[in-house]
Amino acid sequence: MTDLATRPAPPLLRRAAPALLGYAAVRALGVVVLTLWSAARDKSALTLLSARWDALWYTRVAELGYGYEVRLPNGDVHSNLAFFPLLPWLERAVSAVTPLSYAHAGLAVGTLASLGAAWGIFAVVDLVYGRRAGVCAVLLWAVLPVGIVQSMAYTEALFTALAAWSLYAVLTGRWVTAGALAALAGLTRPVGLAVVAAVWTAAITSYVRQRRHDPTTPPSPAGTPERALSLSGTPDPAPPPASARTPDPAPSFVRNRSPEASGGTPWWPRALGILLAPLGAAGYVLWVGERTGKGPLGYLDVQAGWRNGFDGGYAFARFIADKFTSFPSALAGVGLIAGVAAVVWLYVICVRQGQPLPLLVYAGVVTALALCASSYFGSKPRLLMPAFPLLLPLALALARARTPRSAAVLGGVAAVSAAYGAFWLNGSGPP
Repeated sequence: MTDLATRPAPPLLRRAAPALLGYAAVRALGVVVLTLWSAARDKSALTLLSARWDALWYTRVAELGYGYEVRLPNGDVHSNLAFFPLLPWLERAVSAVTPLSYAHAGLAVGTLASLGAAWGIFAVVDLVYGRRAGVCAVLLWAVLPVGIVQSMAYTEALFTALAAWSLYAVLTGRWVTAGALAALAGLTRPVGLAVVAAVWTAAITSYVRQRRHDPTTPPSPAGTPERALSLSGTPDPAPPPASARTPDPAPSFVRNRSPEASGGTPWWPRALGILLAPLGAAGYVLWVGERTGKGPLGYLDVQAGWRNGFDGGYAFARFIADKFTSFPSALAGVGLIAGVAAVVWLYVICVRQGQPLPLLVYAGVVTALALCASSYFGSKPRLLMPAFPLLLPLALALARARTPRSAAVLGGVAAVSAAYGAFWLNGSGPP
């Protein structure tokens, strides 16, 4: 495991340059292939990226505000209150200071946010496993089959950027920053709950672990590791006397950033981070409840109009089971089962490899909400995209391989991903 305490703070942008350049190249390939594919079908790639599906709903919020809804013949009501406000706010702000339309402003925000997400993913993985693994993790995130969504006026890239940097702040002991970024993530997507859970779990666990220390022993000075929790998420045993101490291979996930010279980490940054983290999601959900007149559960009624909800995976299981009613669709059912099994297997490997507790909590909540929701089932790969810690076992394997082999694997997957993204957006596309 990586010693987070002894690694010097890197010049992040310069250190991340290979990852960001590789990410930009992969996404540029995806956009070029989409442009050529769309032109062959007399479609506009720009429209597909900025003015279709959910992007239209965000644009309407930016332009008209909340209150727009569509009543379907079956009685369902699709309200734009289902869409969280941060992206429309940014679209409105960018459009106000540039000649861009709301739709094109959303595309610009999404593109910049995707670079921010790639940088945040690199920062997290570099801190935990090293630079080479960080580059591989970013490139794996770029070549996901549904990676084209990262180049759209959607919220996945924006949310992942906020989540990754919040997790980085947690891993480096910047609790107030972590809480503020978690609040912004909560204004972006309902899955902001995952970031809140990661911040809360890390803050509470590290505080409890610190309180268990011998009260007569001064806390760690600034710049030294706060022995809060091992990378595996389990408390460390009491340290031996200094004369008998050997280098510890599993330091805490938190680096003490307190300005106090000898007073350790005070309690208030953690408390403030805990208080800030849920404000975005809670504030919007409560506002929707007030607007609809249905109280704190009003947002759930809005989601029910879209036939979205959390049923523990029952609807998804029935959807898969229905695939086995005929032979051709049974192959799709087998593929779905294999996909779900692969996601679960990756999470188990993450646990076995001893990822930091905040990453495990975050990835676990994102995965559970994606797989166990009763939303449109074709969206599940897109909903899983922010769970980048699931890619770390694969990133570590690529980092251990020779560079030519890793480059060949990633290049081949990037080409397939670009072709699939162009085919997907020119077909059913991301709902």
